[in-house]
Amino acid sequence: MVKKTRSPQRREDSLSRDRIVDASIELLDSAGEGGLTFRALSERLATGPGAIYWHVANKGDLLVAACDAVIAGVMAEVAAAPLDANADARAGAQSPEDTIRALALGMFDAMDAHPWIGSALFQSAGALPTVRLFECIGQQVRALGAPAAGQWSATSALLHYILGVGGQNAANRLSAQTRALDREDFLGEVADTWSALDERDYPFTRSVANQLRDHDDRGDFLAGIDLILGGIQRSTETKARKR
Repeated sequence: MVKKTRSPQRREDSLSRDRIVDASIELLDSAGEGGLTFRALSERLATGPGAIYWHVANKGDLLVAACDAVIAGVMAEVAAAPLDANADARAGAQSPEDTIRALALGMFDAMDAHPWIGSALFQSAGALPTVRLFECIGQQVRALGAPAAGQWSATSALLHYILGVGGQNAANRLSAQTRALDREDFLGEVADTWSALDERDYPFTRSVANQLRDHDDRGDFLAGIDLILGGIQRSTETKARKR
């Protein structure tokens, strides 16, 4: 009797790329980037490494795909968000400013929930996950009426701020977890260190040490976004006055 071989189509049906990506995200969330191995992934999916290689080339491919899945999810939530008072109800869309704020906060929360994203995105700069963000932000910057010559700078500033601050917040949380500290204890420890600095060399840092103890991470993050948006608005107004 001739033994039947499994066709590519059946292989695709039994183990999809989406299943592999979902399992990779679970591993990254639970064990970090170091815990994402093809052996661990094979065990989680109850399959052999060869079946996984059928869909992804290597670990780098997995990281990019995992980042892209999370970012695509954030963007889908932003697109589905209900209109607010600043939205153009007739157009059925959020204002560019509100879209940028929603995307920024969505990424901030996603990076907090998936701390590995920041490092993975920087490793894959120029790949699809980052391009998705860049394109979405750039479209909103253009819709704000920013001068063409300044659209690159404005979009880059927003992208780097979102990834940089979001990634640092996630790194701080991981550092606190590693030392078995909750957020309040961690910030209190840092605030105490700041308060003990030499007042002659660090007058400003000492003056805000107590504000560090109970500051709102998301609120401070959004305040930074608003500062950048304010700069874009001023450049747009300056351009309009020169016409």
